[in-house]
Amino acid sequence: MGIAVPNQFAIDVTKIREEARRNITQGPVTPANTADLERLIDVLNQVVATEMVCYLRYTQNAIVAQGIHREQVADMFREHAGEELDHFQRVSDRINQLGGSPDMDPATLVARSHTEYETPADTDLQGMIRENFVAERIVIETYTEIVRWIGESDPTSRRLIEHILKEEEDHADELNDLYQPAPGSA
Repeated sequence: MGIAVPNQFAIDVTKIREEARRNITQGPVTPANTADLERLIDVLNQVVATEMVCYLRYTQNAIVAQGIHREQVADMFREHAGEELDHFQRVSDRINQLGGSPDMDPATLVARSHTEYETPADTDLQGMIRENFVAERIVIETYTEIVRWIGESDPTSRRLIEHILKEEEDHADELNDLYQPAPGSA
C-alpha cells in the first residue's frame, strides 16, 4: 500500500489579479466560466419563458377554480405561482449577470416555453391539477437535462437551475398528492 500524497491547492493569484483588472468590463463572468454564453443565455431565456407561463397558468387556475376543495387547491396554486414568479426573476437576473438580456417579449413567450398554456374549458379542479402536474413533470425533465448540459462550465447557473429543479419537484409532489386519475386512465 502506497503513501497517499495530499491534493494540494495551487493557483496563480498574480495572473488572476491581472486578468480581473484587464477584463473588468465582463462583470462577474471570468475565464473560470467556460460556458458558451450565447447558447446558455438562449437556454436560460427558455427557462424565463417557461417560468412565466407556469406563473400565469397557476394564477389563472387559482382565480377560476371552483368546487368543494377550491380554497385548499387555489391556495396551493397561488403559492406555486409565487414560486414560479421568483424563479422567473432569479433566472432573469442571472441572464443579466452573464451579459445577456432576459427576453420577456409576451408575443413569443409561449413559443419559447417548455410547457403549454391553455385556459381551462371549465373550472374542474382535477383537470387543473392534472395539467399543472403534467407541466411540472415536463419542467423536471427539461431542467434535469439543462443541469447535465451545463455541467461544470458555469457552476452558478447550474446551482440556480438545481435549486429551481428541487422546488419544481416539490410542486409535483404536492400535485401528486391531490391528483385523482379518472377511472380507466393510466
